[in-house]
Amino acid sequence: MDKRQWHCSLIIALLIVSFPFGLAARQPHIVFILADDFGWFDVGYHNSEIRTPNLDKLSARGVRLENYYVQPLCTPSRNQLMTGRYQIHTGMQHQIIWPCQPYCVPLDEKLLPQLMKEAGYATHMVGKWHLGMYKKDCLPTRRGFDTYFGYLTGSEDYYSHVRCSPITALNLTRCALDLREGEEVASGYKGDYSTELLSQRAISIIAKHNPNKPLFLYTALQAVHAPLQVPERYTAPYSFIKDPHRRLYAGMVSAMDEAVGNITLALQQAGLWDNTVLVFSTDNGGQTLTGGSNWPLRGRKWSLWEGGVRGVGFVTSPLLKQPGTISHELIHISDWLPTLVGLAGGSTNTTKPLDGFNMWNTISKGFASPRLELLHNIDPLYVDIAPCPGTERQLTLAQVVSGGSPANFGFNVSIHAAIRSSNWKLLTGYPGCDVWFPRPGRNGSESSPFKVDPLKPVMLFDIEKDPEERNEISAQFPTVVEYLLSRLQHHQKSALPIIFPDDDPRCDPGPTGAWGPWAFALKLIKTNFLNTYTLFDLWPLMFDLPLAAACRLPQEMLPAECGRLGPNVGFDP
Repeated sequence: MDKRQWHCSLIIALLIVSFPFGLAARQPHIVFILADDFGWFDVGYHNSEIRTPNLDKLSARGVRLENYYVQPLCTPSRNQLMTGRYQIHTGMQHQIIWPCQPYCVPLDEKLLPQLMKEAGYATHMVGKWHLGMYKKDCLPTRRGFDTYFGYLTGSEDYYSHVRCSPITALNLTRCALDLREGEEVASGYKGDYSTELLSQRAISIIAKHNPNKPLFLYTALQAVHAPLQVPERYTAPYSFIKDPHRRLYAGMVSAMDEAVGNITLALQQAGLWDNTVLVFSTDNGGQTLTGGSNWPLRGRKWSLWEGGVRGVGFVTSPLLKQPGTISHELIHISDWLPTLVGLAGGSTNTTKPLDGFNMWNTISKGFASPRLELLHNIDPLYVDIAPCPGTERQLTLAQVVSGGSPANFGFNVSIHAAIRSSNWKLLTGYPGCDVWFPRPGRNGSESSPFKVDPLKPVMLFDIEKDPEERNEISAQFPTVVEYLLSRLQHHQKSALPIIFPDDDPRCDPGPTGAWGPWAFALKLIKTNFLNTYTLFDLWPLMFDLPLAAACRLPQEMLPAECGRLGPNVGFDP
């Protein structure tokens, strides 16, 4: 064999050896579908009267996550999904971002799409953002997504895509369009039903995707958040549901189920499915005021009871090692970032310290969860703004202080907080609406067969034995209570101050505008030898200021000649 033949043989041998390895090491396409306000009892495989054939089939072929937790509200869940960090560590432990609040997920947080992009993925987002939009740097396309199509606030009309929101300082309620294509207003979709519009955009992205490049597609559907709107063809099968809210809600669930099925079909038709991991999750428990149900769990959206935080979720993929299984391992929405980045072959070394864990072996192979503890939240400012039956049972601070609570453990038990450790769950303060809402179609007496005890400032439940949180056992396990209060105190020490600014009236888009960024960076730059300064990017005008006027600006903007700051000064309102 001559030298040339030997080289050829060596190359062929290397190709034969390396090809299967390279094929196995291909980065999977990752599709994450997030439903909005989808309740525990609203999926078919939880024996609901609502039919979800696509969710049932996909989850049956994958891994159903039956000990999976989310946050009780929209923004907090999305925040933890995108950062992999508890909301106490981003200052976002209180409520949601309202349309006129000037803040967003802190810009020094590295988000999931940025990490996926670093791993070589094409990153696309469709649907609800709700992580802040007061300035352009907060928008999805500035936080790691190559493309974005969707809406920025928390809810809107499903057909007109208009959001109405009060602007207290201006004494008015503004109704304006909230739909974006990238960073531009998308005004041509009036009349298109949101669930269909968003799923069609996701399908279009899949159809156009280059299969040789890994895909990360985050589809955050509007369904099934209020308002209750759906084409009549989806409610027709539910004439047997007497409650009109529940009937409309059921139709919305069916439309969402169809959308998930269509997205999955698009992945198959594009030849991507065999190398795809699809995650489905709700963002919080169902809202009982608008047709949702978390039966038999206690509570609802906005609460730390299981009905607010135990989520419908599953993973389906041909890549799973143990498909067709049910997982009872403890998993939290903050775990998706390290899990998906790890699956993508990426790195989390450039993030702030994560609270999430890589769960791929737990999900795919059935390994034990690395998560032994879960902080549900600590929110000293908590207020439940929605009406709750029996609200007279809410605790006041005076009741907590005088109620013989174990105050010597350091943690202020008047604070709305909850923590899970192994089978134990401890709640303090007022956890939110504490009702066991009846199974849809049944009367209220059937939902609460046991006597409802008054709420205590500290409550302990064995969640594995008592997922409905009916048997409060803090008096029987004082050592467990002491330990979990010490853990809450430990977490509280690392909590950032709460970010929850007052509304900024400059958010007003006007009668013909659209919701979107309103705060522009102001830059004061010396422009000529006459000591004149130009103010750039203000609404977005620019104009000159003489030195005397420039020195009367806020301190952060003063030029060097005023003796305070350097010649080029940035001010971020």
